[in-house]
Amino acid sequence: MMNPMQPSEFFSQMTSNAVEAFSLCAEANQKILRELVDLSASAAKEGVRLYAELQSSAVETVKDGQSLVLRRQAEMQEAPKDPLSFYQKSVLESVEGAQKAFNLLEGNAQAITRSAERFQMTAEQTGKEIQATFAQLAGKVKSTYSPLV
Repeated sequence: MMNPMQPSEFFSQMTSNAVEAFSLCAEANQKILRELVDLSASAAKEGVRLYAELQSSAVETVKDGQSLVLRRQAEMQEAPKDPLSFYQKSVLESVEGAQKAFNLLEGNAQAITRSAERFQMTAEQTGKEIQATFAQLAGKVKSTYSPLV
């Protein structure tokens, strides 16, 4: 025959279990917040990395544009002497400029894609860590209250 628990013992045990459950929840919340802060820091770092990469290509493009303007000014002085050659050079430089622009856009798109992939991997890992934390919390809370049943 089982020895029935006194009401004061039962209340004391329930109070103790409730305090332990609150403690477990606080610990889980702290872990989850840490994971979210790490995710935010990772997102900021990735954003800075992407910005630097895009800024670098923009600076390179500006330098190319400046050199093109300087070349054009020099060629304009030579244009009256040989207009056909000037026209041919202009067409070739226009085609090269379009190719460079498309290559720049392609490079920027690839940089954005790589950045998004890195962030996705980090977010997935954070999600797995948060799920594991909740699974551990559920197991601990279940084990805390199982002796009462």
